[in-house]
Amino acid sequence: MSWDHWRSFLAVLDTGSLSGAAGQLGLTQPTLGRHIEALEAGLETSLFVRSVRGLTPTDMALSLRPHAEAMQSAAAALIRSASGPAEALSGTIRLTVSEFMGAHVIPGILAPFVEEHPEIAIELVLSDQTDDLSAREADIAVRMVAPTQDALVGLRLGSVRVALYAHRSYAAKHGIPQSLDDDPSGHRFIGYDKQAWVMEPLREAGFPIAREFFSLRTDRDAAQVALLKAGAGISGCHMPMGNNDPDLVPVLHDAFGFDLEMWLVMHEDLRRVTRMRALFDHLDQGLREYLKM
Repeated sequence: MSWDHWRSFLAVLDTGSLSGAAGQLGLTQPTLGRHIEALEAGLETSLFVRSVRGLTPTDMALSLRPHAEAMQSAAAALIRSASGPAEALSGTIRLTVSEFMGAHVIPGILAPFVEEHPEIAIELVLSDQTDDLSAREADIAVRMVAPTQDALVGLRLGSVRVALYAHRSYAAKHGIPQSLDDDPSGHRFIGYDKQAWVMEPLREAGFPIAREFFSLRTDRDAAQVALLKAGAGISGCHMPMGNNDPDLVPVLHDAFGFDLEMWLVMHEDLRRVTRMRALFDHLDQGLREYLKM
């Protein structure tokens, strides 16, 4: 069975229809249909239930998904590896970072790198999930936790302090609390909705805050920062960013805050690839400068 068939299979799973998958892959619906039929014939099982609403995956299709995604990651890694000679400053690099880092920190660090190396293409993936570098879902990662997978090179860059800030417009209208004992009901705090695990660092730092504490809830870090900068409420953010934004004022820095480790990680096999090493070293320098701000 061709990899093209499995790629079509994943596209149908993602979109729920032949038309959606065709648009995603740039193929025709009949071609997508033939790919799915070829897979079902080769596996001697049905992968989708056809209806007027589209294609619904069977239990077999869902069980095959992680294996097909592993093939997809391997195929993408093959293409990236072959995109340029190992000793050349050309080719493709897939970099994965958190949403906050990708929206507010990494762009300023990447800009001079791509200016200096125009023949290197960067695939920037923003995700708060930990991509599997061992399976080459990405080449280089910036993580806020230490790497645990085998065959990875992890470089601890230091730690970043997370503290509370408010926009000047919010402080002008509502003031800011002067102690943790103040009644929080008079203020709007921005925080997480369903991702309760994100609040674990708060508990470890001695601040057992429940979801209901936040009157503005979103699991997207970029949205939290946007709400903070819009003057919607009080939110936590990296101190290097907060201290260098003239529109943000500190809130309870003497009483509240916690540290997050920052790691730069890549697969050990990529250390000998010149373009990978170049970006790794550039990120190392740029992120250390960010942590000192």
